[in-house]
Amino acid sequence: RRRRPRSPPSPASSPRRPQGDSSMVVVGSADSYEDIHAKVQAEKLPAVFYYTAVWCGPCRAMAPVIEKMSRQYPKIPVYKVDIDMEGLGTRLSNLKIFSIPTFHFYHKGEKSSEVVGADVKKLEAAMESLHKQQ
Repeated sequence: RRRRPRSPPSPASSPRRPQGDSSMVVVGSADSYEDIHAKVQAEKLPAVFYYTAVWCGPCRAMAPVIEKMSRQYPKIPVYKVDIDMEGLGTRLSNLKIFSIPTFHFYHKGEKSSEVVGADVKKLEAAMESLHKQQ
């Protein structure tokens, strides 16, 4: 007897945290993304926005790395954003996100650095730098 493949979970409209001590938050909708992004800027919060997609091989390779870092630096929230989410296209173009994975690092509400691609060393250096700025 064949088993039917499970369908992927439907995206939630509100952000949700993966299990464990991770500071990673999965952003579930374009509205939620806009709210989080505005809050990070208005409240001058440190944050990392991780732009990814399910079909992206390098993104899948970086997922455990950023997950580990989110546990290592629990005071720096990491917002995981699926670029294929409905309603984000224009916003991503305005942010000049043309390649994934892309990581945007925010310090005091402003984008302080960016890492594009699956470069573990650059990602670690940027996260450490953001941590030291706090």
